[in-house]
Amino acid sequence: MRARLIAVGDRMPAWVSAGYAEYAKRLSHELPLELVEISTKSRGNRDPARAIADEGVAMLAAISKGTHVIALDGRGKPWSSEELAAQLAQWRMQGNDLAFLIGGPDGLAAAALERAQQRWSLGPLTLPHPLVRVVIAEQLYRAVSLLGNHPYHRG
Repeated sequence: MRARLIAVGDRMPAWVSAGYAEYAKRLSHELPLELVEISTKSRGNRDPARAIADEGVAMLAAISKGTHVIALDGRGKPWSSEELAAQLAQWRMQGNDLAFLIGGPDGLAAAALERAQQRWSLGPLTLPHPLVRVVIAEQLYRAVSLLGNHPYHRG
């Protein structure tokens, strides 16, 4: 099973790239995690609704057939680290690849939300979208660690 983090935005600060890369490296054997960035260069002064729709088209194009899709959405279900590990165990049993969708500053396109089989909320806080990349990668590593009885998670 492989996972893709499909995120709107392509010019991240160095700390975001470094944080994401660290956890992606740690995950490389248990759950290879690939980052797919959706460019925002064409946003300019365009209508935000049109920009979100275009980002959604690009996101959907990055999802392979048969992939289980999880949208990061404030209206989704919040999972503890232990609950995420249980979800990961279920996803492994299904045997499909995973895609985690992170929208841009204006959220996810309706088409992307409709494609998702699950919606995951990181809680009631509003987080900067670049930070969400690092949080998702770290939490996936924590879930893998929990499932493997690795001492990383000492809840």
